[in-house]
Amino acid sequence: MVSIANLWLPILLAAVAVFVVSSIIHMLFTYHRSNFSAIENEDDFGEAVRPLNIKPGEYMFPFAGSPKAMGSEEFQQKLAQGPVGMMTIMPNGPWAMGKSLASWFVYSLIVGFFVAYVAVQALPQGADYLAVMRMTGATAFVGYALALIQNSIWYFRAWSTTLKFMFDGLVYALLTGGMFGWLWPVA
Repeated sequence: MVSIANLWLPILLAAVAVFVVSSIIHMLFTYHRSNFSAIENEDDFGEAVRPLNIKPGEYMFPFAGSPKAMGSEEFQQKLAQGPVGMMTIMPNGPWAMGKSLASWFVYSLIVGFFVAYVAVQALPQGADYLAVMRMTGATAFVGYALALIQNSIWYFRAWSTTLKFMFDGLVYALLTGGMFGWLWPVA
C-alpha cells in the first residue's frame, strides 16, 4: 500500500515544477496582460480616493450589510445611481513579491498533498504511469482551476480572464500528474 509519506518527492517536485512554469508563463507569455484595464481617468480617480485613506481590504459599493437593507429604497437608489462595484485595496508601495511567491509555493505543496491523499486512496502500488497521471492530474486540476469559475459567476471577473487562469491550471495539473506518474512507487 502506498502512503502519503512515500509521495513526498512527487509532491515537492510537482510544486517546484508548477512554481517554475508559472513564473515562465507570467514573465514570458503576454496573454495575462489583458486581465485588467486602467480606469479611464486614473489620475482623477487617485486624487479623489486618496484623501479617503481606505485601508487594505475588499470592498463592495454600494454596501447594504444585510438582506433587509438591500431592499431599502435608499440602497436601490444608490444601485441605480451608481457606480456599482467591488474593489481590492492593497497596501501602498511596491508589491511584496517575495511573500506572494512563497505563499504560491506553499499553496502548490498543499495541492500536491491533497493530490497524494486522493491518489493513495484510489491507486495501488505499482499502478501504471497513465493511470496515475490521469488520477493525479484530474485532482490537481480541481485544486488549481475549478474554483476560479466562482470569480466569474459571483464577482463578475471577465470569463476570458478566468479561462486563461484555468488554462494555466491545466498546465499545472499536467505537470503535477506527470511528476506523480513518473515517481509513483513500483510494486
